Amino acid sequence: MAEDMTIESYLEAGGVLTNPTNVPPRYRAELMKLMATFVDSELAGAAGFADIINQGPGIKERIAAAKIVLEKSDSADRVLNIMGEFGADTKRYANHHPWTERLEREADIGATRSEHDMRLAVFNYPIEGWIDAVMMNLLMSRAVAIQLAEFSMISYQPLAEAFRAITPIEAHHGELAFEGAQKLSEQGNTEQMQAAVNYWWPRVAASFGSGSAEKNEHLRKMGLRRATGAELKTRWEAEAAGLLEKLGLRAP
Repeated sequence: MAEDMTIESYLEAGGVLTNPTNVPPRYRAELMKLMATFVDSELAGAAGFADIINQGPGIKERIAAAKIVLEKSDSADRVLNIMGEFGADTKRYANHHPWTERLEREADIGATRSEHDMRLAVFNYPIEGWIDAVMMNLLMSRAVAIQLAEFSMISYQPLAEAFRAITPIEAHHGELAFEGAQKLSEQGNTEQMQAAVNYWWPRVAASFGSGSAEKNEHLRKMGLRRATGAELKTRWEAEAAGLLEKLGLRAP
């Protein structure tokens, strides 16, 4: 960084930070929020799929669900270790929140977080059965892929590298979901699949948030955001609709 540059101008010019010692307080707060949201969402997501493993209709499906649980937990741990470098109590973290807790099925909290943790709102809703799990995973995996493409370019280099390592793992979860959805479709489950899509679509869409233009600009200047949540949501809607069309389904 040039001697005459402030940390803010350095970040706005595309500079990167590499360790906790050179991170300004406001930047640290936003970075910790981003990491906590990811970790909490991965742990809550893993907890939800753990309850579904034995509902898989065959061994292959149960292995796929178990693999998702394992890898989501590992991805959470990868980012939690970076949080630990900023002082988070990583040993206490995993057992501190009720990861399996869910709302009533028909609850509607929009993008609101729970009072327990920083998980995305979508992970507060219960999964009901195998078809529901596959379709939720299909829609959410596409949303995660779009978010990770954004996060892989953030200005805190160790975290950007972690997200780049996690990206292909999460992409494979989407592939497993599409493979499972194709099998369900071939077995004549399209009506139940469409019902699950109708339920999960608005809840996954809400995960992109509704941040103000001022907030988006604030994050952009710190190198923690490039596209707005609305832009990412539009991208997801198009890509998710394309996947559904291949399955003979439709976006709500």
